Amino acid sequence: MQKILEFVTHELMVLLIAAMPLVELRGAIPIGVSLGMHPVHATILGIVGSLIPVPFLLTFVGPVFDYLRSTRTFHKVIDKTVKKTLKRSKNVKKYSVIGLMLFVAVPLPTTGIWSGCLAAILFNIPFRYAFPAIAMGATIAGTIMFILSYVVIFI
Repeated sequence: MQKILEFVTHELMVLLIAAMPLVELRGAIPIGVSLGMHPVHATILGIVGSLIPVPFLLTFVGPVFDYLRSTRTFHKVIDKTVKKTLKRSKNVKKYSVIGLMLFVAVPLPTTGIWSGCLAAILFNIPFRYAFPAIAMGATIAGTIMFILSYVVIFI
C-alpha cells in the first residue's frame, strides 16, 4: 500500500507542478525525473498536467481581466501584465495560430501555457484554434524537456 501511495503522490505532484504558472512542464519534467520516474512517464504527465488549466484560462481569463481592469486596485497590475504579454508575443500577432504554438513551444521563462492563453485572448484567437495550438506547443516543449532530461539522466 505504501508503494502505491508513494507512486500516486509522485504522479499527482508532477501533474500539479505542470499546471502551475511559471514552473509549468519545464519544471515538472525534471522534478518527475528526479523523483525516479522514467523521462517518458514524467514527460507525459507534464504535458497532461500543463493542459489541465487551458480550457479554464481560455474561458475565464478574459472576463476576469475585464472586471479587474475596471477596479481601482488592480487596474495598473492588469495593464502591466497585458503590456508585458503583448511585448513578448509579437510572433503570435504576426503568425496567429502558428505563432501561438511556437510561443508556447519555446521552453524559456515567460513563454508557456499561461502566457500563451493570455496572448490567445488578447489577439482574439478563438478557443477552437487556440487550444490545439497551445496543446501542440506544450507537446513540443515537453519533447524538448524530455530530450534534455534524457540526456542528463542516461548519458
